[in-house]
Amino acid sequence: MVGTSHSNMDSKQLQVIANQVRRDILRQVYNVQSGHPGGSLGLADYFTALFFHFMKHNPSAFSMEAQNEDVFILSNGHVSPVYYSVLARSGYFPVSELNTFRLINSRLQGHPATHEGLPGIRVATGSLGQGLSVAAGIALSKKLNQDERTVYVVTGDGELQEGQIWEAVMYAAHNKLDNMLVAVDFNGQQIDGSTIEIMSFHEIGSKFAAFGWEVMHMDGNNMDEILAVVPQAQAKMGKGKPVVIIMKTEMGQGVDFMMGTHAWHGKAPNTEQFEKAMSQLPVTELGDF
Repeated sequence: MVGTSHSNMDSKQLQVIANQVRRDILRQVYNVQSGHPGGSLGLADYFTALFFHFMKHNPSAFSMEAQNEDVFILSNGHVSPVYYSVLARSGYFPVSELNTFRLINSRLQGHPATHEGLPGIRVATGSLGQGLSVAAGIALSKKLNQDERTVYVVTGDGELQEGQIWEAVMYAAHNKLDNMLVAVDFNGQQIDGSTIEIMSFHEIGSKFAAFGWEVMHMDGNNMDEILAVVPQAQAKMGKGKPVVIIMKTEMGQGVDFMMGTHAWHGKAPNTEQFEKAMSQLPVTELGDF
């Protein structure tokens, strides 16, 4: 299924794609016994909504310049399985190429990279804390070029422990980058434990607001809510402030034994676990790769 920008897909149609994306995520990680399934599963709904409903993009004619197109930057690049799935399913490259995830010389590296020339990837990300700075530069460039399209960003809540994030937050507000829409994947988990245990945040939204951002909140695993809140966030853009959505998600969403724990942040399932997980995810008409 090839995605079209600003599609008329409804919640149920988008949920079918998200279900397939979750199946893709598990298969990619299982095949090579390496990768990050937990956060990827939690982000499947939002990524699906962006690439198949909200974003103006052209999978069949990808260019690094992205003139008059929306740009997506994945700052927490370790959740590349969800990114690769939506790119393939929306038509950037063949779905069969998902079979090459994390293999030597593959275009689908563990973190998104530009060296291999994978369509859809405009910047190498995964060194945590850097993606938001890159996105701010892109947003400023679009303003200077009078390009009215949006720069969409996803960053992780654990990633907010990086100081560079807050430099970018300050920079974006100072430069009135009101063409940025950032979603914080607020799943409360990181590689070593819960974010509360590792480095608690104390009101993430209030921090962004104090830096001069418009702040919204959303359940990132509820497709109906995503379809309702993102347009509200878009309506706040163009008014002098960047916009952030604090997006509550569940790491491992859709697979019961992966939810509610940090254990599946960066661990591949064995065969028994894989088969159990896949049995919990609906088979779709889109088909597995």
